[in-house]
Amino acid sequence: MSSFAVRFLAPPCCPSSRSKTLLCATPTVAPAAPDAVEASRLEPRVEERDGYWVLKEEYRGGISPQEKVKLEKDPMKLFMEGGIEDLANMSLEEIESSKHTKDDIDVRLKWLGLFHRRKHHYGRFMMRLKLPNGVTTSAQTRYLASVIRKYGKDGCADVTTRQNWQIRGVVLPDVPEILKGLAEVGLTSLQSGMDNVRNPVGNPLAGIDPDEIVDTRPYNNLLSQFITSNSRGNPAMSNLPRKWNVCVVGSHDLFEHPHINDLAYMPANNKDGRFGFNLLVGGFFSAKRCAEAIPLDAWVSADDVIPVCKAVLETYRDLGFRGNRQKTRMMWLIDELGIEVFRSEVEKRMAGKQLERAQEDLVKKKWERRDYLGVHPQKQEGISYVGIHIPVGRVEADEMDELARLADEYGTGELRLTVEQNIIIPNVENSKLEALLKEPLLKERFSPEPSILMKTLVACTGNQFCGQAIIETKARALKVTEEVERQVAVSRPVRMHWTGCPNTCGQVQVADIGFMGCMARDENGKATEGVDIFLGGRIGSDSHLAELYNKGVPCKDLVPIVVDILLKHFGAVQRNREEEED
Repeated sequence: MSSFAVRFLAPPCCPSSRSKTLLCATPTVAPAAPDAVEASRLEPRVEERDGYWVLKEEYRGGISPQEKVKLEKDPMKLFMEGGIEDLANMSLEEIESSKHTKDDIDVRLKWLGLFHRRKHHYGRFMMRLKLPNGVTTSAQTRYLASVIRKYGKDGCADVTTRQNWQIRGVVLPDVPEILKGLAEVGLTSLQSGMDNVRNPVGNPLAGIDPDEIVDTRPYNNLLSQFITSNSRGNPAMSNLPRKWNVCVVGSHDLFEHPHINDLAYMPANNKDGRFGFNLLVGGFFSAKRCAEAIPLDAWVSADDVIPVCKAVLETYRDLGFRGNRQKTRMMWLIDELGIEVFRSEVEKRMAGKQLERAQEDLVKKKWERRDYLGVHPQKQEGISYVGIHIPVGRVEADEMDELARLADEYGTGELRLTVEQNIIIPNVENSKLEALLKEPLLKERFSPEPSILMKTLVACTGNQFCGQAIIETKARALKVTEEVERQVAVSRPVRMHWTGCPNTCGQVQVADIGFMGCMARDENGKATEGVDIFLGGRIGSDSHLAELYNKGVPCKDLVPIVVDILLKHFGAVQRNREEEED
């Protein structure tokens, strides 16, 4: 066992299958192996210097501006060598007077999870946390509420599509104190942005799900601890060519969306009956290309979750391209090397271990994806969890305090965030359910039983706060959905996702109907906010990325078009017709 291996017990035997509707996934074809990969191409392009990993001189031609910023000063020094204290004591005028400090606030601070909102909220930052598996506590929630409350209308929080919190309105002088406060409640924002590993995603019902395959929480906690070196900073894993996503699958429902992650652990037993994981690699979204993860044809034991993550990251760090940022995600490296060469490079970094070939997957292919909103029994007798709908993920300070109170009063002081931007209150005694469901917050704001189109609605930040977003998303997503619901009724969930720009933080490619922000032309030829519409994305065992359906639709014209899509493709009926039939 390598020094990074961790001993795990096998999970209990899988429960019997629930239901039937999902079909077996069509296998994704791995990229063909190139004729040959020259040995020189497999030479690492980075090296360690004084505790940080830097690009070697011979590979610095044609690199991106972001790589040049990293070469000028490793961003981790802002955290590990106290640079953030000095920066926080400078005025914005002083910072703007120097390219070096300007790059600090616009680029390097992203390694601390801080994103300067230069375009729309100059001098204010969004702070992204690390929340492995989406699990948080009432104390953590109250602390975050206290941070955003002081920023008034500029302060709010969002549940993200990676089971995470982002808080808004932060100003630079407050950052050192905020970082200390995060540490005191067991949180960190470290290594959550730019060329780092993003929040590890897992089953939001981990440990409470009667049908779970394995509890994903310990694995994701270990992944996060390894990646950030227990929140002290891990420079060995912080100079990647681009961002990198990881998930551990623990449910037949694939709540974790493995096919859009750079590394996904799929539960599987080997031929000896030992529990472990098959590996998928390379899934990603970007403005120019989207790709589903492909099998690495490798199985690792549960003990080697961390060693293989380290090996995959080192392969990507050492060999990945660092030029055009649209071609630096890990799948581009896999394409270049071929899957077998990539696999051999991972194995080479496994401290002498050989990777077994993929084994029989434990995820059931024919499985009806469950709805976690509402009241559901846990595996623990007499206990239930309550999934509540957070409209497009937006939460204010007072609401966060109320969520914390509900978690304490009715549960065990715990909340779970989901990739659909909702929240689960676990561990509620059945005798307390009636009182919980009568709470004003659940009756008036965060319903456990939202309308069928609202319950799966997802929206990115949009141009209210994000400088890259072309259109406003959150308020518009709610308004369009409300208007559509007045005209048609659907009998099953239709997942609608909004994203403000082609970076697709709103993950429109996995939606039934996706809306990607763009500039369009109205009937008079004038420029106006619009969307490209995507159709047919699927999640689960038969995952499939959506395809472009209609391009450049003005937002003001969307409602009748969405109504038409629902009628033609999703079995919707007109409201007046439904009422006549009733």
